[in-house]
Amino acid sequence: MGAHRKGDPVPNRAPSASATAPSAPGRAPSLPAQAASPAAPPAPAAGGRDRYFDVLRALALVRVVAYHVFGWPWAGLVFPSMGVMFGLAGTLMARSLGSRPAPAVIRGRLRRLLPPFWCWGLFVVGAMLARGWMPGWQIVFWIVPLGDPPGSAWGEQAWEILWYLRTYLWFVLLSPLLLRLFRLAPVPVLLLSLAPIVVLGYGGQPPENRFGTGLLDLATYLFCWMLGFAHRDGVLARLKPPAVVVLSLAALSCGAWYAFAHQGEYGTYDLDDIPLAQAFWSAGFVTLLMYSKARLGLGFAGLARCRPLDRLVTVFNARAVTIYLWHELALVLAVPLIDRFWEVPAFEAHLPLGSQWFLLGVGWALVAVFVLLFGWVEDAAARKRPRLLP
Repeated sequence: MGAHRKGDPVPNRAPSASATAPSAPGRAPSLPAQAASPAAPPAPAAGGRDRYFDVLRALALVRVVAYHVFGWPWAGLVFPSMGVMFGLAGTLMARSLGSRPAPAVIRGRLRRLLPPFWCWGLFVVGAMLARGWMPGWQIVFWIVPLGDPPGSAWGEQAWEILWYLRTYLWFVLLSPLLLRLFRLAPVPVLLLSLAPIVVLGYGGQPPENRFGTGLLDLATYLFCWMLGFAHRDGVLARLKPPAVVVLSLAALSCGAWYAFAHQGEYGTYDLDDIPLAQAFWSAGFVTLLMYSKARLGLGFAGLARCRPLDRLVTVFNARAVTIYLWHELALVLAVPLIDRFWEVPAFEAHLPLGSQWFLLGVGWALVAVFVLLFGWVEDAAARKRPRLLP
């Protein structure tokens, strides 16, 4: 395994109007009093799913895997997957906290997140130990990833993606406090949630350790998480379109300007490497996505007419954690597998073995295998009957 740049992650489930939410989320519906507004978005039909969120989550997963194959620096500008995912997760977290006690919600999230993580970690940690890696006390972060779990340089491509789980977990733990703070003054608090990343961007970077990197990631995506609160509470739906569009475009402009103006300093304009640009670009992008849902009621109900695609979106959402955790291992294993293909004359003659697109296809095939082998852990963690596919 080789080193890889931090990617966007992903996972969280689409909301189910009747289901209890996971670590990556669905929740029981309950709007606070302030959300009972004519402009508030209608809840999904009982027993149904919000396909708008489902499609966004599936697109985020696809974009993450493609980015880790091709390394496109412009991928985050086209679709900031992590900002989208934290926004969706914030919405679902607010929904759960509106209907159940905070300790129960947090326990539910931990129960849904940790078993798939432990299952995956057994293989990754086992492989690193077999190659001579010896961890210190920090191995406790392989039990509960409140900090970045340690790992060897050989296995970095696999464990590097865990920054997302660590950030998600901290947002879950902080959400009862953040939601209470947000409801004191929704719009001012939402706007001020960009202040921490501005302070860190211009006032000095945090220390290069677990605390510093964790703080930086929380600051980068704080606005998107709080934006999820605003969507769930109906705050977004009540805002006037001109104000939302102008502020969103301003945030997008700031993010793009900072990325391109500082690419010499960072060596790239890839948003994953420039936290301040990532924060502002994601803020503007996700605001427009969520405002379109809240104000205009956009959705993808017509997706049901295309049964294969609808089924694929359902599987992606039900196995989001599995796909996210295992996709890098799939890409790692795809390389030696393709090397074996070169030894078969027919494959060498007729298959594009040297193409990155072929690597992507083989990677997805291996992801499908991992979903069949280990996806059931997500069902067990959710206290559902384990199935090969949902």
